[in-house]
Amino acid sequence: MGHTTTIYTSNKSFSEWGEVLGDNVMASAVLDRILHHSVVINIKGESYRLKDRKRNSFQASRSE
Repeated sequence: MGHTTTIYTSNKSFSEWGEVLGDNVMASAVLDRILHHSVVINIKGESYRLKDRKRNSFQASRSE
């Protein structure tokens, strides 16, 4: 059987998943299964999507 790669992205830390899912126990169980044998890559920095949104709103306000 081959390997399958799945990528999950989130702007929430693991500690915030209970709030997102509405149940801390469920979030813990989900994270336990997702993180088992996984590689976590934590990327810090400004979001490209949000950076573009800020730039566009700045340009719109200057043109008014």
